[in-house]
Amino acid sequence: MGKITQQHLEEQLEILKEDGIPGDLIDKIREKIKNEDLEEEQLEYLLNKIFINFHNALVETSEPVGTVAAQSIGEPGTQMTLRTFHYAGVEEFSVTQGLPRLIEIVDARRFPSTPAMEVFLTNEYKETEEKAIEVHNRIEQIRIEQITSDVDLDFVNWKIVVNLIPDICEKKGIDIDEIPEILKRYKKKGTIKREGNSIIIDPGIEDLQNLQKLREKILKKVVKGIRGVKRGLLTPTDDGEEWVIKTEGTNLQGVIQIEGVDDTRSVSNHIHEIEKLYGIEAARQMIIIESQKVLEQQGLDVDLRHLLILSDLMCHSGSIQSIGRHGISGSKSSVFARAAFEVTVNQLLDAGLYGEEERLLGIPENVIVGQISPIGTGRVNVMFDLDANLEILKQLKK
Repeated sequence: MGKITQQHLEEQLEILKEDGIPGDLIDKIREKIKNEDLEEEQLEYLLNKIFINFHNALVETSEPVGTVAAQSIGEPGTQMTLRTFHYAGVEEFSVTQGLPRLIEIVDARRFPSTPAMEVFLTNEYKETEEKAIEVHNRIEQIRIEQITSDVDLDFVNWKIVVNLIPDICEKKGIDIDEIPEILKRYKKKGTIKREGNSIIIDPGIEDLQNLQKLREKILKKVVKGIRGVKRGLLTPTDDGEEWVIKTEGTNLQGVIQIEGVDDTRSVSNHIHEIEKLYGIEAARQMIIIESQKVLEQQGLDVDLRHLLILSDLMCHSGSIQSIGRHGISGSKSSVFARAAFEVTVNQLLDAGLYGEEERLLGIPENVIVGQISPIGTGRVNVMFDLDANLEILKQLKK
């Protein structure tokens, strides 16, 4: 037996394809072994192993894949820790992980508890820190309170004096001359002017309480950046080849319009935002990625196919549905299936009031009434022809 040639490899892969192995798997095999120095015997052994493992991994007909997936995700889910993970060096920058995050995904929560984005940059900005900081400054939301030493109330002239810190303004790329113009957008009445490093606002109000309220509003005004992005953290990737901005707070629609942001790779952990921006298929992919990330960080090994079933079930209607009584479980056509999940009495009462019909087609309803469930061997109906059997017996007697 000699070393394998490219022609021999292609012939063997073609045989494997004819035996029912999918094309994408064939491409992966080709990619893996093209640089390996294998002999014909070794190649044959490897391909036989792949064929056997592939067929062992196929799902049997009438296998209750939903139940298996629910058990495979639920069982390791009970062993997760309820801790949150902190980014190194930034104590308050925490992201919900473990069981709370998995529940958040499965419940299809409208707003995640810790929204975050991972913003990738285009080629001209991603390689040096200086260029990456430029994009970071365009994204991170800066409020007046972050660039002031204090905001005084002048009760003699009924004015508000905003004392700015020039060093921070310069670092964040803010021009002090532009601040009065920005504040005029929010405050239509009164005058706003700059004196040195201070902004003096004359609101035309001579009432202490209203002046205090206005001061609080001014402190919260956004001077620069994308609304919703509270903070950004500029970090290199694991391989150190490029700079990435990780943010606290999310507004993907605003961020992808910024110059220097790579909109093909930037992602948010807000699944509903992804659905609104890119559609249901992208949201489905994010459910898979986020679930995988949570399970991997906890060191749990759950087969991808279980997560695929979960995401398909959540997205098959064209919008994201939660797995629960307000979503998939609550919208089942079977009365008993809904009653078996939650609020049993209400489900049965409503079904009785509206005259719903129970067809006994699913698994929970057949378990409830004590019939054989239509899964596995229960899916098969055996018919026995008595007349034909009598004919056979007569033939045997003769």
